[in-house]
Amino acid sequence: MSRAGTRAADPVRPTAGKDPDSTSTGPSVDTLGVPARGLWHERNFRLLWIGQAASSVGSNVTVVALPLVAVAVLDATPFAVTVLTAAAWLPWLLVGLPAGAWVDRLPRRPVMIACDLLSAALFLSVPVTAVLGVLTIGQLLAVALGAGLAKVFFETADQAYLPVVLRPEQVPGGNARLQATRTASYLLGPGIAGLVAQAVGAVAALLLDVVSFLLSALCLSRIRVDERRPSRTRARRRLRREIAEGVRVVAHDPYLRVLTVFGAASNFGLTGYQALMVVLLVRDVHLAPGLVGLLLAAMSAGGIVGALLATAVGRWCGTARALLVAAAFTGPPALLIPLAAPGWRLGCLALGGALVSFGVAVGNVVKGSFRQTYTPQHLLGRVTVSMQLLNYGTIPVAALAGGVLAGILGAGPAIAVMTGWLALTPLILLVGPLRHRRDLPVAPLAV
Repeated sequence: MSRAGTRAADPVRPTAGKDPDSTSTGPSVDTLGVPARGLWHERNFRLLWIGQAASSVGSNVTVVALPLVAVAVLDATPFAVTVLTAAAWLPWLLVGLPAGAWVDRLPRRPVMIACDLLSAALFLSVPVTAVLGVLTIGQLLAVALGAGLAKVFFETADQAYLPVVLRPEQVPGGNARLQATRTASYLLGPGIAGLVAQAVGAVAALLLDVVSFLLSALCLSRIRVDERRPSRTRARRRLRREIAEGVRVVAHDPYLRVLTVFGAASNFGLTGYQALMVVLLVRDVHLAPGLVGLLLAAMSAGGIVGALLATAVGRWCGTARALLVAAAFTGPPALLIPLAAPGWRLGCLALGGALVSFGVAVGNVVKGSFRQTYTPQHLLGRVTVSMQLLNYGTIPVAALAGGVLAGILGAGPAIAVMTGWLALTPLILLVGPLRHRRDLPVAPLAV
């Protein structure tokens, strides 16, 4: 395996730049960096996009609806609510690394369909048991844990599946569109959840997630693209060796390494305050469920703009610098969030959340496109999950830490501590090679 210092110099271009086949007299190029209308005419990508759009909206309904069920129906404590968040992300720590190796051994589409069907069944169990009068916080934890386990396999397969559906030059544009849709779901999901919860109850809102998972499974089942199956020799390799190979790639590469550390640190702050937002707005600010959903949706609005502009920002200032710009938006603006209080100060919460979501969206598009084009396809599942093990592994820890702090200090001060941490995380990117470069390398990593 080559190291950064021994590789030949790569030609440097933005990984999320414009389509290399286009010229000033060729096809028009849209703001997402691919030939205009190109991706929408790709049937397989269109099906993938529709399925992910539905699933993302449903999942973000659940992000609000599940804590509302715990708070409003079961009268759960703040710590119990944060444990729900921790349970949803704990599987990344438990099975994250072997999941990457397993996904690299299997065709990705059947894995994703199975995960969708399992998630639909789990969330359907909540309204069923609620109608029967036997719903408990323990069941909510089991559902969150099981759905989190399915999400580990789905997201790992999904990251490796997009380059199968699209050509390499289309991947950045595809990522930008998927990220824009995902971010739009952050806006739509909470708003829908709040309104449905206020109209017919939080438990009923979970049925929307069930429908979304079934629609995602249906769309995936209709995709027609050949996946290269792993060789028999590779299938016989020891699982431990395959896991170690992915970890080594991330640990030894200076770009993947610093992005992983930054992602873990920023996710700690993001999750630490987000796990307490429903508790703060319902019990401290005394907002109705509908207003809670709308306010959380407003906090996500900046992410739509960020996803739409991400590749344009990469072309304008360089993809490496775009990551630094994104981090600057993700960190310091978070200090506005703890200023939330009844009245006009709710605007500080909305503005801070919108700026943070803008930075997160830009960073996710640029980083995701870089990883998918920089990492060899046969390693992509393991490299992705090796990065996400640390990125997502901090999330359950952060949720529990937020719950402990809320129990000691209250929800508001606990959110202030977490956003203070988040404000400092952009400094991590200055430690690696990003500060010396305009663009990230585009040549695939040699291993």
